[in-house]
Amino acid sequence: MRINNKTRRLSECAVMIALSTVLSMICIYQAPYGGKVTLGSMVPIIIVCAHIKDFRWGLLACFVYSLVQMLLGFAAPPTATIGYFAAVVLLDYIVAFTVLCIVNPISKIFGNTLAGVAVGTVIAMLCRFMCHFITGILIWGVYAPEGQPVWLYSLIYNGGYMIPEAVITVSLSSVIFAVLKKRVNIN
Repeated sequence: MRINNKTRRLSECAVMIALSTVLSMICIYQAPYGGKVTLGSMVPIIIVCAHIKDFRWGLLACFVYSLVQMLLGFAAPPTATIGYFAAVVLLDYIVAFTVLCIVNPISKIFGNTLAGVAVGTVIAMLCRFMCHFITGILIWGVYAPEGQPVWLYSLIYNGGYMIPEAVITVSLSSVIFAVLKKRVNIN
């Protein structure tokens, strides 16, 4: 029985979302107000985004993953308005995790090589960091120690978990993609 391409892509994305979700529950470090270092939770999403040909499937997988992350880890922000609340939902969850899909076009620029996946992952993690950094300034800055600039608080707080998470994600993505490319001959 031959599986059509849509069914195969949908199945790949669903499995990678599920695997990423399980890995996101293996927490190495949990920051006090949200954010954590995991055992490579974004790696399955990045691998599927890096190797599928159609950007729309990667975008869909990352968007669904963002919703799952929000449902499993939403922390009520210290906001007084619905606008700031919406900003947290959008930037800390939807945009921050959906942006992982940019690995796909970046890896394609490099011919879907290991370098493309590594560079794409670094850029995706930088974009995710920027989302958290902005909300750290706009919303979460109320937790900054007295006298410390809000931007510095956001940089230190978000860098404290995003840098290790990025190192783990880039390293594991590169190694796993290299193995898959060699053993399974993914394109």
